[in-house]
Amino acid sequence: HLDSGSIVIVAGFQGATEDGDITTLGRGGSDTSAVAISVALDAKECQIFTDVDGVYTTDPRISPGAKKIDQITTEEMLELSSQGSKVLQPRAVEFAGKYDVGIRVLSTFNEGSGTLIKKGNDYVMEKAIISGIAFNNDEAQLTIRGVPDQPGIASLILGPIADLNIDVDMIVQNVGEDGLANFTFTVPRNDYKKAMKSLEKSSKKLNAMKVNGNNKIVKISMVGVGMRTHSGIASKMFSVLAENNINISMISTSEIKISIVTNEDNLKTAINVLHKAFDLDK
Repeated sequence: HLDSGSIVIVAGFQGATEDGDITTLGRGGSDTSAVAISVALDAKECQIFTDVDGVYTTDPRISPGAKKIDQITTEEMLELSSQGSKVLQPRAVEFAGKYDVGIRVLSTFNEGSGTLIKKGNDYVMEKAIISGIAFNNDEAQLTIRGVPDQPGIASLILGPIADLNIDVDMIVQNVGEDGLANFTFTVPRNDYKKAMKSLEKSSKKLNAMKVNGNNKIVKISMVGVGMRTHSGIASKMFSVLAENNINISMISTSEIKISIVTNEDNLKTAINVLHKAFDLDK
């Protein structure tokens, strides 16, 4: 049809299961459809027109200093999408990276070059250490205190949670000198009550000291391939937050990402001070 000069319109947002049943692909599923078709057609670039004119250093509704990013690596975009940035579905970004197709995010309403997302290349050497800050305020934190520090304890706590089809995100285990451990993890906020009931049952079986939770948290993540070649990013992040009296309850790091959990009241201040401290507003 394309060879004959036709304009082809294909329904997005849907696919088929292994058994051939038609199914939807979840929020942002049309992004994945578009990238998959681009791969099938051997396209160099998949242009996705949306309600924003590109990918920003953070959510402009939270930080007035947010700037549009001209180009970002697939790896960074996958982290930002997975950590709460709603611009693209993570699966679409993952697919584009696997098959080396560029994605360009453009505005449906305004002219512009948008943001190009592609595999890392020479420009990475010249770019900022931190590319963007994402946040997710749709999680809750649970802690079980005073459980025996022994092999298999994590499985005994998280196994029943998994059986309820609840995803666990961040996990932190602290071991005390008395042979007891505290175990903290985060789950989707909608699953907070179910997870708490499960944890209370586990607490009785394990003779734990206490169970508590907090469903008013936010996870804030800084992402940038520059972290690989620059040290001191984490310590600078923690110093900036400490100077602004923002308490951190959990920390998680990967090669190009640092995530922290704090009370959701701190969201706006934390995003803005980090955005400025890492020169993302310039």
